[in-house]
Amino acid sequence: MAAVLDSVRAFFAQNAFTIDTENPGDVVARENLLDQAMGPNRRRKSSETLRRGRVPAEGLALVARDPDGHVIGTVRLWNVEAGVSRDGVPVDALLLGPLAVDAPHEGKGIGGALMRAAVGEAKTRGHGAILLVGDAPYYERFGFFAAKAQHLVMPGPFERSRFLGMELKDGWLEGAAGMLVASGRKLATPRLRRAA
Repeated sequence: MAAVLDSVRAFFAQNAFTIDTENPGDVVARENLLDQAMGPNRRRKSSETLRRGRVPAEGLALVARDPDGHVIGTVRLWNVEAGVSRDGVPVDALLLGPLAVDAPHEGKGIGGALMRAAVGEAKTRGHGAILLVGDAPYYERFGFFAAKAQHLVMPGPFERSRFLGMELKDGWLEGAAGMLVASGRKLATPRLRRAA
């Protein structure tokens, strides 16, 4: 019986992971993971245009860690304006992505856990809606649907059927139309000093 219990413990221990807020020490691991998961063209996507030179939304850069603390999954959300309302007022929203899990850890529920944590934290922080570009069959189970983004467009090429939205507050995207525009904080650029 002890051998069986040890086998069960070993199985669950290797599938263990925690969701944590990303920290500066995670950058290299996150970027390597994204390069492997998304391929060499990941920086050419329309959604990357909205992220370039920006900082993720406050408290919405999350990682999954294995028991040794290594980054095995990542998701980040970014501040955007989702077009304008019927009154011409910019509609604040979040753009999710990319979501990635290290290949050896796929199929263990890490991606789903990251999604639920990201959506929950965005809601807790008072955000009204999240948009993303991704596979509808995967993201619909979290509440994302093409109909919520039907009058919005990305700044560049995108597949309409993969552009999805979720309202965290009822009616938030109702009447929103136009192009997504980055609205988050910009990355600080170091000032170079001139040699004397």
